[in-house]
Amino acid sequence: MPHSTAVESRDLRVSLGSRRRRVEVLQGLDLHIATGSITGLFGPSGCGKTTLMRCIAGLQHHSGDLRVLDSPAGSPALRGRLGYVTQSPSLYPELSIDENLAYFARLAGGRVDPGLLDTLGLAAVHENRVADLSGGQRGRASLGAALVGDPELLIMDEPTVGLDPVIRAQLWETFRGLAAAGRTLLVSSHVMEEAGHCDHLILLRAGRLLWEGAPADLLAGTGTRSYEDAFLAIIEQHEHPEHPEHQERSPR
Repeated sequence: MPHSTAVESRDLRVSLGSRRRRVEVLQGLDLHIATGSITGLFGPSGCGKTTLMRCIAGLQHHSGDLRVLDSPAGSPALRGRLGYVTQSPSLYPELSIDENLAYFARLAGGRVDPGLLDTLGLAAVHENRVADLSGGQRGRASLGAALVGDPELLIMDEPTVGLDPVIRAQLWETFRGLAAAGRTLLVSSHVMEEAGHCDHLILLRAGRLLWEGAPADLLAGTGTRSYEDAFLAIIEQHEHPEHPEHQERSPR
């Protein structure tokens, strides 16, 4: 029977740098990501989004408790169950899109879905070398490489950056279909208006958790109409909690 929790952390911390100058990149995060949901990870550049994703993917040393699909993060048992799309496309530039997808499918023991290229808007260039693609095309091909293994948990670091509105909408439609099929998605972005596509939101700033909950609750709790304004309101509440207006209206 599948577990209802895909990712859970308690006092998750990451410190980077030398002994003389250590920087705490993640500062005691307590998080919960439900199975079969789309969780949006939002915050400005440098807030710790990529570091958190690397922790979940088992690529970053950390302290505190972090469990992924009911196993400690980085466990051998998680290999093949996670898909990770990095900010920089992780593909072989001298190979075509077809060759890259076929290669990663063999590694994952899966196959390339015939409709995947259409979904990603790559059908017209599937025989092209990755080195000859545009930045947006390389990003979509990298996403395809993560999807061929049919992962239970898909971790995506800024997957829609640099894409036109049509392709971005198609990708979010694909994400929704994956979640409906029981997959869990963690999607990072610095574009707050993409929050409306998610089931659950995690807002980070300077390595700290500012807010966690449903998109509708974020708007209602801050009395704002846009997610960008809501995020700014949350920051204001944390920086000036003594303000009477903030005492009357809690983001939680």
